[in-house]
Amino acid sequence: MTRQTTGRRVVANMSLSLDGRYAKSDPLDMGWVMPYAVTDVARAHLTSLWEPATTALLGRVNAEGFLGFWPTVIGMEGADPRDEAFAKWLVEADKVVLSSTLREAPWERAAVVDRPTAEVAAELKAGEGGDIVVFSSASVIKALLAADLVDRLALMVFPIFLGEGTHLFADDLPANRWTLVSQTAGEHGELALVYDRTRRA
Repeated sequence: MTRQTTGRRVVANMSLSLDGRYAKSDPLDMGWVMPYAVTDVARAHLTSLWEPATTALLGRVNAEGFLGFWPTVIGMEGADPRDEAFAKWLVEADKVVLSSTLREAPWERAAVVDRPTAEVAAELKAGEGGDIVVFSSASVIKALLAADLVDRLALMVFPIFLGEGTHLFADDLPANRWTLVSQTAGEHGELALVYDRTRRA
């Protein structure tokens, strides 16, 4: 007998190329993402992830990028209301930043933790609150997949081969089964896919 995960979920969110890469050789080159990240499908996908969540779990690099940019969207002239809603959620949500170099968090409602990723995620999962979302922090997601702690895997797949860069899924991940819970195709060929980890009862 199998069951879907209930209770507080760990949700991993990542954008991928069709050849399974999340970044080019230069990780700062995100030009391949932008044409698809601002589509209605991508925005609806992101909204569906943050609305049931109360905690963001981030690596240091992504925390600096996300929290340096998104708060500036609030009140920005011409900002899409969905982007502004996400920005407000991110500011107000609890944020846990995994880092061995930061000593304190320069952001509101954020805590810096220097402990193994799986240990931190398991502790958060056992606590109270809504979903725990990992937004595009590849090192965090890889560690959680290796520990089989991801309950929901949310992917935006873009119709492009990068031909270089880093793959998200390692060869030595534990074998397991996933159930497709939603799929949406966009007008530019992008796909929003959400899978839930199916576990034995």
